[in-house]
Amino acid sequence: MTQSIRANNRFKATLMPIAVLALAATTLVGCNRGIKPETHEPTKLVGLSESMQMLQPVFSTDVGNKGAKKDPLDLQVGYENGQMVTASRSGEVTGYNAQGQRLWSVDVGAPITGGVALDALSQTAVVSTRSGRVVAFDSGTGEQRWAQQLSGTVLTPALIHNNRVVLSANDGFLHGLSLQTGKSIWKFATQVPAISIRGGAAPTLLDDKTALLATADGRLHAITIDNGLPLWSRRVGVGTGSSEIERMSDVDGTPIVDNNQMFAVSYSGQLLAIDMASSQVMFVNKLASLKSLAVNPRQVIATSLDGKVVAYDRKTGQTLWENDSLMYRQLTNPVMIDGHIAVGDLDGVVHLFNPANGQIISRTSTKGALSSLQVVGNRLLTQSSSGQVSVWQSLR
Repeated sequence: MTQSIRANNRFKATLMPIAVLALAATTLVGCNRGIKPETHEPTKLVGLSESMQMLQPVFSTDVGNKGAKKDPLDLQVGYENGQMVTASRSGEVTGYNAQGQRLWSVDVGAPITGGVALDALSQTAVVSTRSGRVVAFDSGTGEQRWAQQLSGTVLTPALIHNNRVVLSANDGFLHGLSLQTGKSIWKFATQVPAISIRGGAAPTLLDDKTALLATADGRLHAITIDNGLPLWSRRVGVGTGSSEIERMSDVDGTPIVDNNQMFAVSYSGQLLAIDMASSQVMFVNKLASLKSLAVNPRQVIATSLDGKVVAYDRKTGQTLWENDSLMYRQLTNPVMIDGHIAVGDLDGVVHLFNPANGQIISRTSTKGALSSLQVVGNRLLTQSSSGQVSVWQSLR
């Protein structure tokens, strides 16, 4: 029996996208027209005085970019235990082995929007289409296992855990499906603002039994993975201003949970740190971002909407350093790889920073704009807007 739980009494359907914020390189969803966003020329890159080779290319392939201009989406790669599954915008899902050899390819017959979730234990790969159809494959053979229709479009990879496939749709519903059959087990409804950024944070694990989900109304929700019961909800983004645009408070970057601390950042300009043991707020800093954060033992690192890379002390929130040499280059989320910070940009350049002082010490490039970076073990993965999938390995 499907269980449906509502977090709020009011519910607003997502409306059509109406404007592009050049600063954030994202699409607004709402009802206002005639918006003229402020635009800036991307800062030109300056050559590095000393550059070290930090990443070695391992694998690269072109999965295609059909429909890229109409749907500027972030299609992430599924990668686990050396197995890789990619998805193209046009609908092709492809599996590779650890040596980068193509094993299988399947066309789902519709544009893919949700990227790839890969679970090596169950040998399952999951993607979702523009119409809200979720499809699961055997990641070893490409054989379709099941398909399920949802009420809205999913723009991020699913979370696969404890026999559940957890997805966040853009109509405000969070879904928990059976990993074996795709049957809907539970639904959780959140409030959808009249205007929000077209995007979303991927569901992530809070602990072994709990999913953490960030939503367009600026909240974090902790929900049991098995049956979708809400445990708690906390506001992160707090929009202020006289217009609905000024009051947008989306949390589109997936929250980070590390060493019993949780970090999240909102579009409206709040970077929040919480001690999970005491449930107390450690600090709140002013920074606006739509990208996930990165952490290391001492720091929490963020990329701002205008292109700054900033490192904060993860206990006190004190600013340790700030690098503004990549302003307006539409930066990706930062990630940690072998002790260094990696950030991508609109030209497909991956910049590596020294975490001690924030200086760029190395660069490498791929083809097409980057919207996110992924790290699995000592490997960095990207999929660009042009459909170029690249894998690098740390030389350390």
